[in-house]
Amino acid sequence: MSAIEKVCTFLKEAGTYYLATAEGDQPRVRPFGTAHIFEGKLYIQTGKVKPVSRQLAENPKFEICAFKDGKWLRLSGKLVDDPRLEAKVSMLEAYPGLKNRYDAADGNTQVLFVEDGKAVFSSFTEPEETLTF
Repeated sequence: MSAIEKVCTFLKEAGTYYLATAEGDQPRVRPFGTAHIFEGKLYIQTGKVKPVSRQLAENPKFEICAFKDGKWLRLSGKLVDDPRLEAKVSMLEAYPGLKNRYDAADGNTQVLFVEDGKAVFSSFTEPEETLTF
């Protein structure tokens, strides 16, 4: 399993993860639930009308934290906007429940991929594992 696949699987199995961004000098954290691989990259989804979209446009650095089964993941890097329709369609096909709020061509749906990803898997009982992609 590749590093991206391992991270994506962990995020999906966790169900909810927490995405941290910055607004000026103030950290902002909120729950997210999308994790999808498209064209070999790890993607998440949001709406352009949300503050998180503006925060990432101003500063693309992020950190995600997820926890499941006594293990946690911290993922950091940059989130890069992918404006292509096919990337949005792929995400919405992977998460059909989003289709009641989003449409690939609505001007609001935003998909972002991880660039310079660093994933650290930790627990209290096992050594840390660091993966980059």
